[in-house]
Amino acid sequence: MSAPTNVTKQEFQAEVRQILDIVIHSLYTDKEIFVRELVSNASDALEKLRHLQHTEKEIFDSEAPLEITITTDAEARTITFADAGIGMTREELVENLGTIAHSGSKKFLQALSETQRKESALIGQFGVGFYSAFMVADKVTVATHSWRQDAEHLVWESDGKSEYSITPSEDVSRGCRIVVHLKEEHAEFCEKSRVQHILENYSNFVPFPILLDGERVNKVEALWMKSKSDISEDEYKEFYKFIAKAWDEPQYRMHFTADAPLDIHALLFVPQENTELFGFGQMDPGVGLYCKKILIDPNPRGLLPDWLRFVRGVIDSADLPLNISRETMQDSSLVKKLNRVVTRRFLKFLEGEAREKPEEYVKFFRKFGRFLREGVVNDTDHREDLAKLLRFESSSTEPGTLTSLADYVSRAKEDQGEIYFLSGDSRTGIETLPYLEAFKSRGIEVIYLTESGDDYVVRNLREFSGKKLVSGDSDTVELPDPVETPAGEALSGEALEGLCAFLKDKMGDAADDVLAGNRLVDSPLAALSPEHAPTAQMREFMKAMNPDQPAPPVKVRIEINPRHPLIHQLAAARTENPELAELVARLLLDQALLTAGFLEDRASMVNRGYSLMETALKK
Repeated sequence: MSAPTNVTKQEFQAEVRQILDIVIHSLYTDKEIFVRELVSNASDALEKLRHLQHTEKEIFDSEAPLEITITTDAEARTITFADAGIGMTREELVENLGTIAHSGSKKFLQALSETQRKESALIGQFGVGFYSAFMVADKVTVATHSWRQDAEHLVWESDGKSEYSITPSEDVSRGCRIVVHLKEEHAEFCEKSRVQHILENYSNFVPFPILLDGERVNKVEALWMKSKSDISEDEYKEFYKFIAKAWDEPQYRMHFTADAPLDIHALLFVPQENTELFGFGQMDPGVGLYCKKILIDPNPRGLLPDWLRFVRGVIDSADLPLNISRETMQDSSLVKKLNRVVTRRFLKFLEGEAREKPEEYVKFFRKFGRFLREGVVNDTDHREDLAKLLRFESSSTEPGTLTSLADYVSRAKEDQGEIYFLSGDSRTGIETLPYLEAFKSRGIEVIYLTESGDDYVVRNLREFSGKKLVSGDSDTVELPDPVETPAGEALSGEALEGLCAFLKDKMGDAADDVLAGNRLVDSPLAALSPEHAPTAQMREFMKAMNPDQPAPPVKVRIEINPRHPLIHQLAAARTENPELAELVARLLLDQALLTAGFLEDRASMVNRGYSLMETALKK
């Protein structure tokens, strides 16, 4: 039986012509997207056919396998996409490819006029993905047969300009066979290696076999769409190695599904190692964004906070438009919702791991804690939850043992309204500071900040669980009386006032004031940081950021211990041996500034030490 020869030619509806013009001449640079679009359409058609197999008894060409075949032909300069999906009738060809009825074209045009964005940012966003083929083609042919037994064998053809034709044909298999006749400048898309790279990037998890020139391309299963009970540990590990391009095994894994406020399937991993610690530069985001197993962007900026860049894995949401562009990713309200939902779930996951397996969590924190600290500084939305995950040594822990702020609060005195901390290069260094003795003598725990940036992080946090975070070297600290009364009689009266004035004179503009206090036990004096003056750590940070600018002037408050023997001796030496008193005073003040991190002229301190020895030996 010969095929009918009548050819129906029709003009595209005006709106469709407008869309075609936008697509073909758009600024959209990723021409390769048309491969993803046509594969996605084929996958949808196969999925619909699979559902029909459960409800319909008579389906045309019922033995045809549910797969997608792609064939490249360099000589003919074509690439062909074929599927055995539901296919299209003549009416459906007209409705889907020639008019505005079901293609979503009207919404596309409305969005274009309303948003005034780049035309390219909306390609495919409203179901017009088929038209993307015309970005690279001078002609597209669609041979199709509907799943219905009595449907016609049809061929749709167009050059994407003004009209299309529909021609009856013979022996067309069920589904669609789309032949893209490539323009000369886009001949790269009929090269197998080029197409395989695109498929592996975007369509690796399509749920139907994809055969490229006879070889299957997608061999890895989309585990994130499966139930956790159906996945083995080995499958998770192999998937991690594939998706993260890793050789190790993950330290943590979080697999979850949600249907509100968004449809989300996520499978996230934490690697064993933090490569930023090895000096390899800042990590790139490692969580791919998918829509129904089709990749939207392998490394999307804005999908997760920057401080979560160490995480690897997949986030899939059917609520996202398949072709949301990279340019508009961070402006998308849907992506922002994804960001919030997934970030909160991940923080809750880490909190649970820290509670149930604290030793394992500490191992994680030692490697990846810097990312959580970064989040405390930069992510105000999640600062409170991040703070729960921070870990530090403290005056109540053994060396090398970390504690949380929540544990600190649980151990704090009932009337204690602050969380106290001290910064230093090491635990040993902090425990030599004069400030610590004030807290130890009163049985008050102090957090030790020994990691680079800890001080800046804690000062950004400001409070935790209703308690203000206060540096132990701050002049605002008000402490109760020590547990035991300090030994020795306190210097008082004119001797004390005279000594304070003498020391302030030696400090010059660097001292706000010199006063006697009750916090020190074993040390003669200490330099305290005024509340609104830059701390030593802040001064170092500002110098590093602006090396050509002068650092802020040093401003401290000196507190002396009026019971200390050296203070008594210095007060007496003011009148008995002024030369020695001045050398001792200057060296004491140098040591106080050095301990507080403010001393800049260390050479003068060394020379004063020599002068003091020389003067003392003369006697």
